[in-house]
Amino acid sequence: MLGLKRGTVELLPHQLTWEETAKDTISLLNSLLGNVAMDIQHVGSTAVRSICAKPIIDIAVGVNTLDSIMPYIGMLEQNGIIFRKEDVKEQLLFVIGDFERDTRTHHIHVVKWNSIAWNNYINFREYLNAFPDHAKEYDTLKKELAAKFADDRGSYTAGKQELIDILLKQACSWRMIQGVNI
Repeated sequence: MLGLKRGTVELLPHQLTWEETAKDTISLLNSLLGNVAMDIQHVGSTAVRSICAKPIIDIAVGVNTLDSIMPYIGMLEQNGIIFRKEDVKEQLLFVIGDFERDTRTHHIHVVKWNSIAWNNYINFREYLNAFPDHAKEYDTLKKELAAKFADDRGSYTAGKQELIDILLKQACSWRMIQGVNI
């Protein structure tokens, strides 16, 4: 199953099909964006095998400047990739889904490549995949929040932020120790 009604929260165990869907989406984005995309990565909880996730594929697209994506909005929309807005500062959100049913299957986050936002997406995914105990801690919190806020994604997201901030700090330190340029 892929897709979730906007604003709701439902968590599913990891699905191998999410990885294939992400690869297909990355391939499509690469063909549409060409050299504008410095890198495109599957990120978010669907990219972490040991945890549950909302059945929405998160993709990060790294670009030199956010303005460089603007000429592609029409072509992306012709391919079902709809521009929503600057959802957080310095980040553009595109979505894929069944809009008649108000369902989203993909969130595509366009950020400046090698920026803090880009590195946070990559570091968080890598850290949770490398440290199952931390992934389990995150998974447990997500399940608690999903049970409490099934129809309030804003509160669900806000409830995760403190732990995400802690894990991101740990992830950044871990990646620096590894000698990864972040």
